[in-house]
Amino acid sequence: MAQIYMIRHGEAAAGWSEDKDPGLSDLGRSQSEAAAKTIMSREASTLPVLSSPLRRCQETSGPLATAWDQTAVIEPRVAEIPSPDLSLEERGVWLRQIMTGTWAETEAPIGHDLDLIGWKQSVVDALLELKTDTVIFSHFIAINAAVGHALGDPRVICFRPDNCSVTVFETQGDNLTVLEQGSEAETKVN
Repeated sequence: MAQIYMIRHGEAAAGWSEDKDPGLSDLGRSQSEAAAKTIMSREASTLPVLSSPLRRCQETSGPLATAWDQTAVIEPRVAEIPSPDLSLEERGVWLRQIMTGTWAETEAPIGHDLDLIGWKQSVVDALLELKTDTVIFSHFIAINAAVGHALGDPRVICFRPDNCSVTVFETQGDNLTVLEQGSEAETKVN
C-alpha cells in the first residue's frame, strides 16, 4: 500500500496553443515553493519525487527535490496527454474538444495514430506500480485520468485541479483510491 501525492505543475509561462513545453511563470515558481512547503509539513521524512519530463513539472518539482537533497526521477507515463502532430493553435482546439467528452469518445484526428485510452491506463499503471509513498508532479489531464479511474468516472475531466493543487491517492494491489481531491480553480490548461 502506498500513498501518492499527485501535484499539478505551477502556472506555466505559456499555454498549450502558445508553446509545446513552457517553463513556469513567476507565479508558478512561487506556487511550487508553496507546494514544497505543504508536502514537507505533511511528511516527517523524505519521499521519492517523480516528475513528468515536461519543463513545467520539472521546474515545479525543484523546490521539494532540492529541500530533500534529491533530483526528481523522470516518469514519462505521468506526462501530459499526447497530442496529434498539429499546429499549436490546432492543438489547443483539439484539446478543448476532447476535454468535454468521455474517454470512449476520444479520437485522434484523421491521419494521426493516438491511443488515448491506452495512455490513460499507463498513467494509472504508473501509480499502481508504486510500493512506497511518493510525490509525483504531473498535469491537469493526467491527474484527471487517475481520479476518473479511481472514481469510475468515464469523463476526461472529472474536476479542475488548480496549479500546484495536491491530490492524494492510495494504492492497494490493483485498487486506486482518492483520499483527498486537490483544490479546484478555473485555470488555463497549460
